[in-house]
Amino acid sequence: MTTVRARVLLLASSTALVCLGTVTGTAAAAPPLDGPAGVFAPSETPEQQNSAQGAQVAPPPVTEQAATSSVPPNVDPRTHSTKPVYDYGNAIRESVYVDTTMDTDSDGTDDVIAVDIVRPREPAAAGRKIPVIMDASPYYSCCGRGNEGETKTYDENGDIQKMPLYYDNYFVPLGYAVVGVDVVGTSRSTGCGDVGGKDEIDSVVAVIDWLNGRNTAHTGNGDPVSATWTTGSVGMIGKSYDGTLANGVAATGVRGLKTIVPISAISSWYDYTRSGGVPYSIDYMPWLGGYVGHQTPACDAVRADLGEQDADETGNYTSFWAERDYVKDAKKVKASVFMTHGLNDYNVQTNHFAQWWDALGKNGVKRKIWLGLEDHVDPFDFRRQAWTEELHKWFDYWLQDLQNNVMREPIATVETAPDQWKNYSTWPATRKTVPVPLAAGKLGSFGKGSVTITDEPSLTEDDIVATPSEVIAGRQMFLSAPLPAPIRVSGTPTVTLRIKSDSATTPVTARLVEYGEAERYAGIKTTKVPSCYGSSVSYDDSCYFEIEKLTEQSDHGIVSRGWIDAAHSASLSNPNPLTPGKWATVTVPLRAQDEVIPKGRILGLAVTLSDDDWTTPNDSGATIDIDLAGSKLNLPITIGKINPPAAKAAPVKVTITTPSERPDLHDPTR
Repeated sequence: MTTVRARVLLLASSTALVCLGTVTGTAAAAPPLDGPAGVFAPSETPEQQNSAQGAQVAPPPVTEQAATSSVPPNVDPRTHSTKPVYDYGNAIRESVYVDTTMDTDSDGTDDVIAVDIVRPREPAAAGRKIPVIMDASPYYSCCGRGNEGETKTYDENGDIQKMPLYYDNYFVPLGYAVVGVDVVGTSRSTGCGDVGGKDEIDSVVAVIDWLNGRNTAHTGNGDPVSATWTTGSVGMIGKSYDGTLANGVAATGVRGLKTIVPISAISSWYDYTRSGGVPYSIDYMPWLGGYVGHQTPACDAVRADLGEQDADETGNYTSFWAERDYVKDAKKVKASVFMTHGLNDYNVQTNHFAQWWDALGKNGVKRKIWLGLEDHVDPFDFRRQAWTEELHKWFDYWLQDLQNNVMREPIATVETAPDQWKNYSTWPATRKTVPVPLAAGKLGSFGKGSVTITDEPSLTEDDIVATPSEVIAGRQMFLSAPLPAPIRVSGTPTVTLRIKSDSATTPVTARLVEYGEAERYAGIKTTKVPSCYGSSVSYDDSCYFEIEKLTEQSDHGIVSRGWIDAAHSASLSNPNPLTPGKWATVTVPLRAQDEVIPKGRILGLAVTLSDDDWTTPNDSGATIDIDLAGSKLNLPITIGKINPPAAKAAPVKVTITTPSERPDLHDPTR
């Protein structure tokens, strides 16, 4: 028998089901989704369910009276937390258009930003102001939000009906307004987006300004409307592009933004489209703008300009990319940041959270981080109950000024094995790296002389990692002895190579691999079992399918990958071509990681040149020599030691059961 935490279903009306209160009970089969509206239909009466589960039913929604107490009815002073007392079925649902001073589509009229709002009716009736949870997105109509691809829907008056995701279902009964913003040039907003640039960020800032009385807005009928119902305190949340917008808005320092929760979010668009001058994809920015934006001649022209400015032909970091680099503006951030990222995310790779985290820390920003084993996945879909509870506490603290213990909790929570989590008082575990020397074929031993690599673009990642003990053209592999004790890799590894090339530049690729049998994370699968988080009505239920975490037995795992264009190693803005035949030092930045590698595993460092598997083909055909004495792996480890293999070490054998697959950046659903 398994004990689970479940939510009590209360029949609110003939068209609404409300999930209130958290209880502990015995696991039972979840009721099916009923009908096209997706209403969660119980197979038993609420009384039968409550009796079977031993539930303590939460109090029914209340009608808030004029303030006679300093404690709002949605606040439990004993637990310092909000409680779900407001009637979601009777919530105010409205759509407004916030004014801007931008004319991004050059039609002679300033752009307006569509803003959809769901907020409890009772505080408004009592004149009590409430804070805002905001998800700004370009995806509300083109692509959908969340694992189930939900889009916004509207009633016959054009007012918001269904708000995607569970945020409104869960937080509106607690006393929050949930606001969905269509970023400029998308969905019902006018104008043309500039993919992470100033216009998109300013379009969201304009909404925060309106919520704080510094800007104007109107209804669909043109009537002016003010946000007199809010305190002006805003928390932004969102995954991927949405979380990226949260990062960008926070980097403006806009007043009123109290906290952000970026999930698998970009911190620099340059680093999203390329690595050290090596492109992942060509013409990505205009493509993405067209994928999410309005299909008009004016917007086509804006997107064509993105393609002209993206410097794909050089790979250089230019003013175009500086505008989309939020890390450089971390000093402006006033909001707290609760970030979460997957350690196997090779869509928005792990350097994004690591460099943002470090920059925020240097500027004294209050921070918290969750790192899962997953790839590009929302924690709602891999640790649902714990995530919603933590979000609840986080927003209560930063938006409701409730002095709970969330800021006394450990700063970092890391998934160390599938569904096994460990708390840490700091992240990364160390700011220093241990230099691991290289010898011919060996990791952990000081070598002499040099080894040679000639570019072999046909090599796949599976080719590179599958035969570590063999000599293959186009790759140099350096192997360690079995680890004498576990090591924790926590932070950002790099590889320093002293090279001599016959070409003015070449891409250089490095992979850190751990060899040994283990049950490893292998992705997620959507089940047919729903769970509910918050309240439901017929047109907007709070129920989502649970996610099953997949694992597989394998004999190796990729710890980290990295790429650099050799001419960009010293400067991304001003590349320095190599002088053929002369030695130069190149540093390959690997992706941030936090992984405990057990005793007995063997580490492998694979160095190749171009990588057509994971980057856009940019083959140089170069040949390089690597000076072993001047080269090393720089590994952020807190304990343990890397030793070279014995002279007669047994060959490492590898079986490829599941071919590796590069994430498709031209598929935002991934």
